[in-house]
Amino acid sequence: HIFCISTKPVFISCLPSIMFMPFTRSLNPLKHATSRCSFHFNRHFYKGTRSLNISSRPSDLVGNTPLIDLNKILVSAGVDVSNGARLVGKLESLGPCSSVKDRLGRSMIDEAEKEGRITPGKTVLVEPTSGNTGIALAFIARERGYKCILTMPETMSVERRMMLMALGAEVVLTPKETAVPGALAKANEILDELRGDGYMLQQFENEANPKIHRETTGPEIWRDTDGEIDILVSGVGTGGTVTGVSQYIKGSEKYNCPPLKSTLKTVAVEPMEQMLLTAAKGGEKIGQQGPHKIQGMGAGLVPKVLDLDLVDEVVPIHSETAIEMTNDMWMIGLPVGVSSGAIVAAAVEVCKRPENAGKFCVAIIPSFGERYFTHPMFSDIKSKAESLTKQPLPEPFDNTEYGFATPRG
Repeated sequence: HIFCISTKPVFISCLPSIMFMPFTRSLNPLKHATSRCSFHFNRHFYKGTRSLNISSRPSDLVGNTPLIDLNKILVSAGVDVSNGARLVGKLESLGPCSSVKDRLGRSMIDEAEKEGRITPGKTVLVEPTSGNTGIALAFIARERGYKCILTMPETMSVERRMMLMALGAEVVLTPKETAVPGALAKANEILDELRGDGYMLQQFENEANPKIHRETTGPEIWRDTDGEIDILVSGVGTGGTVTGVSQYIKGSEKYNCPPLKSTLKTVAVEPMEQMLLTAAKGGEKIGQQGPHKIQGMGAGLVPKVLDLDLVDEVVPIHSETAIEMTNDMWMIGLPVGVSSGAIVAAAVEVCKRPENAGKFCVAIIPSFGERYFTHPMFSDIKSKAESLTKQPLPEPFDNTEYGFATPRG
């Protein structure tokens, strides 16, 4: 706190201490500071004591995403919230390029630069991706001066391809039947052709992946829930988010993370049509297995960075269920992608159980919804939007000037 004693009104501000306050494991500084203080800003005094909050480059905006209350979704699903049950979403969709993969892209490039493995203007970054990791790599590559070549299954949305190309990346599509393994094989072929000038960051194996979530996402969730989180629900694409956050909260001797809440229940979400994680945990697959519509998860492999020992349960969600929940979230004013719908649907399923009454559940919201307008879930809306026609204007406008048959239309 800063106290300025003068003949003018006493000036008390918590803001400077908040701006430089490190993460704490049991306290949300903003929440508690604002409850204790009201701010009286002395313009002349404050001008000389604060720092401007301006980021120097886009990747500096990664992280510190907010939580959003989703109890309205619980209530609409018939969950009793009077006992204190709570569902919140971690809005990774508000990153600079609108997905949780912004953290991963920055972490992998930062670590590779630190280790001297890549050089701006010389190294070509090559990576297989289902879209959002590629977008994260593309924007940071553009920011720092790398050429970027990305391979991805042909099922990925046109919006994602356009984002990548607009950011200067080269996009190579691979057969949908081979999912991510096919994209990986193509990336390796391209890497061989570059003869030492290329570098693959390997998101599915790179330790910088869970590291960034252990060091940022986990601490943010712990801080912003004041340590009250009981259940974590996360989709699995590369496995970095669910692994890193769980390591931070449950504890990890390997990474010197003391246990904050060893009882945290970690729930991983995968497409019901591709239940590889369920099988890896010893469970049985449900129904026909094959292609699915949940972009961003169910990559067709069990990622090496995923620590299955930290996962208490795998909840499979069918693509149609994910689409329905995604639509429900849009209807409460929260535009998200279909993987977010799958994760929230799984979270609702878990919160419905009697043993979880009164529990605090955090669901990861991986990406923003505008990136998915060519997804099948938007086909009806797309048709309606394309069929809209202009309407005649009231007097004194003469509508014949705008292509109508009569002045009044």
